[in-house]
Amino acid sequence: MKQINEKTLEANALAPDLPLTKEGVATAAKKRLSLIHKEFAEAKEEVATAAKKRLSLIHKEFAEAFTFISKYPKSVSFFGSARLKENNIHYIKAAGLSQKLAKLGYTIVTGGGPGIMEAANRGAFEAGGQSVGLNIKLSREQRTNKYLTDKHDFYYFFVRKVALSFAAEAYIFFPGGFGTLDEFFEIITLIQTKKIAPVPVVLVGLDYWGALDAFIRKELSSRHHAISKGDLDLYTVLDDDDEILKAVTASEVVVTPPLHNGQEA
Repeated sequence: MKQINEKTLEANALAPDLPLTKEGVATAAKKRLSLIHKEFAEAKEEVATAAKKRLSLIHKEFAEAFTFISKYPKSVSFFGSARLKENNIHYIKAAGLSQKLAKLGYTIVTGGGPGIMEAANRGAFEAGGQSVGLNIKLSREQRTNKYLTDKHDFYYFFVRKVALSFAAEAYIFFPGGFGTLDEFFEIITLIQTKKIAPVPVVLVGLDYWGALDAFIRKELSSRHHAISKGDLDLYTVLDDDDEILKAVTASEVVVTPPLHNGQEA
């Protein structure tokens, strides 16, 4: 009698009442395949249901974010490190600049956290202006600062990123870490590709931004020709408050979102 191998025994285990014959093993294999197909179909349906639920939540968060930010049609978004303390020169400058902008009627929008975000919100708050925070909970550093007149909380990081770039009259960047640099390059890319309106992007702090500006001009533009010369005008490095205010106030108020139904504007 031929020896029965382990796979034969495994297949037959699904149908122990079947004889250990060629036909019996084949029937057991078919039964196993049927069970696998059923489990796969159930898993597929479960994934599809979860995906629909996730998409529904994302859509809801986008809709709520746009409704919220639309309440503030004249705004300036501030970006910068969450780690800088109130005695830092960049914190102090951000607070002073946002105070001046708030007095001119601009809503100050930040990520709602500490550091530069707090400084910008604080300046607007203490000037009696609109101080808005678009907040998200992170494992480190992120907490909602106390200088907000209004705020909106986000679950999805990418929805918050879109909201921060929604219909602002200017984007002001102070020194920061990877997140600040990510936001900076994303904003100028969106402007470069005409996905959002061409509004002022101001880098404040020559001590921080000077080296990056020099790198972009030397390596990206002159040496490698990875960007056009016109792309160097997508942002400006400024330290003087009066020049920054002039750049911001020269920008028209953005009244429509930077979105379209898959068609070029």
